[in-house]
Amino acid sequence: MTELNTNELLKVLGEAHSSDYKNVVNDNRISMLAPSNDFYAYIRLILKDKKLTQKELFLRADISEGYGYKLLSGEKKTRQRDVILRICYAAGMNLDETQRALNKYEMAQLYARNPRDAFLIMKFNEKSSTIHQLNQELISNNLDALKSVNTTEDN
Repeated sequence: MTELNTNELLKVLGEAHSSDYKNVVNDNRISMLAPSNDFYAYIRLILKDKKLTQKELFLRADISEGYGYKLLSGEKKTRQRDVILRICYAAGMNLDETQRALNKYEMAQLYARNPRDAFLIMKFNEKSSTIHQLNQELISNNLDALKSVNTTEDN
């Protein structure tokens, strides 16, 4: 699933007939999300695409179901970037999908010049371990593990 930039989407729309509107919107739904719920809708589409339930996601991310559902519904908002990274990693998202999710959540994207972010970039490209294993690898490289969810710091 790839998100088209505006020029690419305009090209698709320019080549389509209005009778194909529903198909075009469905095929490009990730590129046409309403800004008010971009992140939440994006994650739901990712989960659907990867055939993963929210419950499975929360289990893999080591996030309580109740808190996770509130996050993905928009009822709760977190200021903890590591929570979003946990969700992305547990969902098996690649680097581009993760960067897009961070952007949609209005958080800083992973930055190649930051050593911890650089390691995470490599791990998102590999998609080869659990959150627990990822944290062990971060620690063994003298980097901070992805923080556990702290609901007292969230709004």
